[in-house]
Order: sequence, then structure tokens, then C-alpha cells
Amino acid sequence: MNHVKKIGIVGATGYTGVELLRILATHPDVEIGYVTSRSNAGMRVDAMFPNLRGFIDLQFSDPDSKALAECDLVFFATPNGVAMKHVPELLKAGTKVIDLAADFRIKDVELWSKWYGMTHACPDLLAQAVYGLPEINRKEIKTASLLANPGCYPTAVTLGLLPLIKSSAIDLESIIADTKSGVSGAGKGANVATLFSEMGESFKAYNVSGHRHQPEIAQTLSLLGGEDIDLTFIPHLLPIIRGIHATLYAKSVRQADLQAIFEETYKDEPFVDVLPRGSHPETRSVKSSNMCRIAVHELSQNAQIVVLSVIDNLVKGAAGQAVQNMNLMLGLEETTALDQPALLP
Repeated sequence: MNHVKKIGIVGATGYTGVELLRILATHPDVEIGYVTSRSNAGMRVDAMFPNLRGFIDLQFSDPDSKALAECDLVFFATPNGVAMKHVPELLKAGTKVIDLAADFRIKDVELWSKWYGMTHACPDLLAQAVYGLPEINRKEIKTASLLANPGCYPTAVTLGLLPLIKSSAIDLESIIADTKSGVSGAGKGANVATLFSEMGESFKAYNVSGHRHQPEIAQTLSLLGGEDIDLTFIPHLLPIIRGIHATLYAKSVRQADLQAIFEETYKDEPFVDVLPRGSHPETRSVKSSNMCRIAVHELSQNAQIVVLSVIDNLVKGAAGQAVQNMNLMLGLEETTALDQPALLP
């Protein structure tokens, strides 16, 4: 029997934080020992999140370095720029860290500063941080002490394009990622643009001139392809709470059985489901699950390849993937607490 691991969550009051709490609440191999919130210290977790009544018997606490260092692993479900201020001390204490924000995703510190508008607090740790997409970095994740959990859009896009890039099936200069996200991706903070009466029954693109996830996607695809890959990445806001749908376009450069390539690439992956030929995955088919569902199409009239990739932005796009990574880092069964079907309707 595995020793129960003690887990801390910094910033547990956002949508990603409550997803972490929900998933970890029934995890048999971990104990949530410490959850922090400066503005809600002393408040019971189940008073803020009534869905957790009977599952989480804790109060929010002020962040305390000593208490966090006593954990086996700490999640940072915090805004960009927070984790990097605490990571060096935690690593020195032997505590593993998973950052769900973007502090350690981009290796180029100048590029990171350009997109996130701040000076990095510990640039010397960027090389050490492992990018936490298990489908490409499982071996490295198992021995990681510091893990950068991928962004939601990058997860859906990378998983959709991975088989095409690895099999040299596409023109790497032709990639277009047309992506859509539910409004929970904007976070829990009050914002007029995400009020129901502002975004309900409507649909729009945003950040067309540049989105922070673009350099993260480009960095990962470039490593997979062995050369610099740029892409056109356009995000859109859907009038739904959860879900990401990525429609990915690229030009074919050779004849290949794309369905077979995708099925072979992901045949052993517990959280990637390659759908039958001709399928059109729906965001609702992954709601509240850690699954990425993918379908690949080829338009014979113009050699265009179209990949459809759907995830729940809060689960495989955030908290679920973080728990998947935690399981790997702590030597636990990778699928523990994550092998639940999606919610319908």
C-alpha cells in the first residue's frame, strides 16, 4: 500500500482550484492537508463550495511557507507571476511543485517577459521545469520536481497536431488553429465582458493580434517538429461554461492513412480518444472528464487536413491534467481519480 501523500493547494478559490479539490477529494492515495486563500482565510472550504460538503473538512488558510514545505507536493492555482516567487524555497525543502499558471511554460525568459509583462523571479529554474503534457513528456514528468502544467488551448491544439507533425504528414508552414473556449477559461474574477448578458447568445473572436498561448504552442510544436514552427492561432469565446473545441487546418504533403496514424499514436494513451472516421466530437462529450476526443478528416479536393479536438478546459485543460501529472510525479497509477465518464446532458 502506498504511503498517503500530503498535498497543498495555493489559490484554491478559483475555478481551477475547486476542480482540483473535487478531483482530489476522492483520490485514495493523497490527503489534502493545506488550502490557501489570503482573502478567505478562516472560511470553511465547503461554505464557499457546497458541492464539497462531506468531502473536504478544511478551512482556507493564509499562505505559509513552512506549512507548504511540509507537503509532498504543492499545486499553484494562482495568477501568473505568483508561483515563481515561492518555488525556489519549496524545491529546496524537497517539496514537488505543479504550477497551473504560465510561470514556467516558456523557456525563453525574454519572450516570457514580453507576453506576461513582468520580470521573472527565478529564470534559472526555467530549464529545470518539465512541460506537463504526459502524451509527449511522460518519462520526464515521472522524475520532475518542478512541473509547468500546460495551458488549455495548447493542450487541445498540441494533441490534435502531434500525430501529423511526428509522421511528417503536413506542411509545417500551413498550420491554422481555430479555437473556441467556454467562458470559465476567463477565470472567476468579475469582468463585464464575461457577464451572461454580455456574452450569452453571442460569439466572437478575441486577441486576434496575439494571445499568450501562441508562443507556448509554437514552442511545443517546434520541439516536436525539430524546427521552428509558427502558426496562425485565433481564439474565440463560446457562450458555454466549459469546453474547448479546436479546429486545426494544415496542408497534406504526402499520401497517408491519417486515421491509422492517429490510432497508432494514441493507442496506449488513457486520456486521448481517437474517434471513428467521419466523426465530429462535441464539447459536451468531455464535460467534467480528463479526456481529449479527436477526429481527423482529409479534404481530398484540396489536400487539406482538418483535425477536430475537444477537451474540458478546466479538467484536461487544467486541474485534471495537473492531477494526471501529480500521479506520475508521485509514482501513483496515472489514471487514479480521473477515470470517470463525462457528464451528459
